[in-house]
Amino acid sequence: MEPEEGDLVDATDPEPEPEETIPPGKPGDTTNGEYCGPTQAVYTPKTKGTKYHKGVGPTNANYNGTSRTARSTFTSEVTGEVGVSITAGLTTSIDAMIAKIEGKWEVNLSAKLTAKMGNQISVDTPPKTTTNASYGVYRLKNTGTSYKIYSNCKTSAVKTITSYTPMKVGWALWEG
Repeated sequence: MEPEEGDLVDATDPEPEPEETIPPGKPGDTTNGEYCGPTQAVYTPKTKGTKYHKGVGPTNANYNGTSRTARSTFTSEVTGEVGVSITAGLTTSIDAMIAKIEGKWEVNLSAKLTAKMGNQISVDTPPKTTTNASYGVYRLKNTGTSYKIYSNCKTSAVKTITSYTPMKVGWALWEG
């Protein structure tokens, strides 16, 4: 299941900010006499977390009150889209962040995935037990850093970014 999301926001790529470029000139024309090129946004993945399931629609449950194992069948009842959620401070685009995470951890991620209505799964439910099922999207938790390198070679403050990025559509099943 999804962790606390109090400090996360659903991410969309903002409009690009105008570059804060100081044009090259003779040495000494910039704040510290250096020119590092146009302003660059940097994102570096640091820690690969686990997969978390973000359900779409209600959690389904079936209680088996018998003394024998019973078959439970669950069907997704809604269609929903799940995207990236991040903490504040990302300086790159979402697509650039995803590309860096994919390259670092050798995973396939998406900016958005759709869990569709009508998907079905059948599982055995043990006696006197409730089986729960939630259909949705598994997202990879990742922690990284983000900052900008300005044309004068100075950098913005480095911010730690936690992201949950869609990996695959599927069911989360548990008993209890």
